[in-house]
Amino acid sequence: MTSPTPTPQALDGASIDGGLYGDITDFARHTHWLNGPVSAYTSYGIALFAVFMLAGWWIARRKDASVMAAALAAPIAMVLAYGVNDAVKSVFTEVRPCRALPHDFLIEKCPPLDDYAFPSNHTTVAAAAAVALFLVDRRLGAIAAIAALLMGASRVYVGAHYPHDVLVAFVTGAVVAFAVTWSARRYGGPLVERLRAGALKPLLA
Repeated sequence: MTSPTPTPQALDGASIDGGLYGDITDFARHTHWLNGPVSAYTSYGIALFAVFMLAGWWIARRKDASVMAAALAAPIAMVLAYGVNDAVKSVFTEVRPCRALPHDFLIEKCPPLDDYAFPSNHTTVAAAAAVALFLVDRRLGAIAAIAALLMGASRVYVGAHYPHDVLVAFVTGAVVAFAVTWSARRYGGPLVERLRAGALKPLLA
């Protein structure tokens, strides 16, 4: 069975860094002991960022209103980053490497044909969370950044994405999250101050 050929207007990811993708998946072929943990992390690790968000909210309760505004905006930043990333996917319609390079090693099941590769949704959301949390608490943001880097690497390791899918996703998530969370921190403090003076005080201070 022949693999689907990218349409003329689609991004041909294999021509960008298909060789590097093959090197990484070949490494995965020879590191069987690592495949299970990486597969589990790439599938379920995104839930870890929800835990980070809760930690950011808890930390922000002890800080000024602008920090709490940033903490409350962090989940919004993640959702908006996902939306922007999904729109980019629909423009470039890059077929998954598992279809363009069907003979390369694959851990994760190949997605449907209309589930495009560029950029990586998992990585975008993880990067958005890391940047947003960095504006809440630098130590927490650094921990989230390490988790985001691991998420991006795992997406290539399991064969779901090319390296450039992940790199652009990092940029997309970071830019959107910074714009949203910085704006909330800059302008949302007065609103949080008013909310802290009301019934929501136990949740916000």
